[in-house]
Amino acid sequence: MKIFLLTTSGILGALLLAAVAFTGLSPQLGGMPTKADRQRFARSGHYVDGKFKNLLPTIQLTEGNMASVLWNFAFRKHPNTEPPGPLPTQPLDSLTIVRKSPGLVRVTWFGHSASLVEMAGQNILLDPMLSVEMGPLPLVTPKRYNPRLAITPEQLPPITAVLISHDHYDHLDYQTIRKIKDKVGHFYVPLGIGAHLRAWGVPAARITEMNWGDSARMAGITLRCTPSRHFSGRGLTNRNSTLWCSWVMQGPTKRIFYTGDGGYGPHFAAIGAQYGPFDLALVECGQYDRQWAEIHMLPEQSVQAARDVRATAMLPVHWGAFTEANHPWNEPVARATAEAARLGQPLTTPRLGEPVTLGPGPLPAAPWWR
Repeated sequence: MKIFLLTTSGILGALLLAAVAFTGLSPQLGGMPTKADRQRFARSGHYVDGKFKNLLPTIQLTEGNMASVLWNFAFRKHPNTEPPGPLPTQPLDSLTIVRKSPGLVRVTWFGHSASLVEMAGQNILLDPMLSVEMGPLPLVTPKRYNPRLAITPEQLPPITAVLISHDHYDHLDYQTIRKIKDKVGHFYVPLGIGAHLRAWGVPAARITEMNWGDSARMAGITLRCTPSRHFSGRGLTNRNSTLWCSWVMQGPTKRIFYTGDGGYGPHFAAIGAQYGPFDLALVECGQYDRQWAEIHMLPEQSVQAARDVRATAMLPVHWGAFTEANHPWNEPVARATAEAARLGQPLTTPRLGEPVTLGPGPLPAAPWWR
């Protein structure tokens, strides 16, 4: 038994070293900020001792440690963390995206947080994770529930802008960026993420890095980089080396808010007071756990966040694609729906790929996840 344990520990150690070496060499890891970049970050007001920080003190693991997290996933996994089969999907015809009126405001959610916003005749892509596999080690990372998406990166029409909320693999996907970079007019990202994009072949002239409070103007739309409460990092040595954020999109007639990832906090009310009200808020709702209660929201907190930013309607995102937490796959939307009904918060629950058109008509609200 002792020999077996020693052999097993040696194998696990070798696998760990191989994983570290592979991820360190993989292009998926992205780029590293330069010395000039870090000097620029230091002037942001949110960068201390080489790391970005939240507005509030934030603990990444509020209970236990990484070993207990892995133990729960391995031996205490909820039986319904994944759906019994592929989720219903409405294939998206790229021609419908091209042939639209300038006054149309429409949002299409592809699962997890990847979404397309059509506003003022422009196409804005949010956190485009449009791969089936995630990260440099797909054997150990979550697989997408659906082997086919409503639209593939290759099928996307020209994109005016890509907005990135943070650099985690489920939001900033190397494979997707490589496939779409030549059809994207501009990338708007939080501080530091430009290094990743440059490493993947995106010209620096088509990248704008933004601090919380910064704004940019494009084709009749104002983009504002606003706070979130989260963390960043794609490897073992670059934790919090890039900033994380939420996004405000203000067009001629409508305003849309995207939370990105993050825990609940007073920043939502501040964003609502300064930039609201919003016609629609895409709100993180899923992948929560009491062990990381400050960096992801419970569904009830997600609904409150929508109310804080003064959203006319809420679209729950960050679910419906990957299992990254030990709760039933459809629990986030079920709990959010119940809380929204209790508080009188309008909620829209489209199928993957089903467009949500902002206008006088009703928004998709079928309980298809039941």
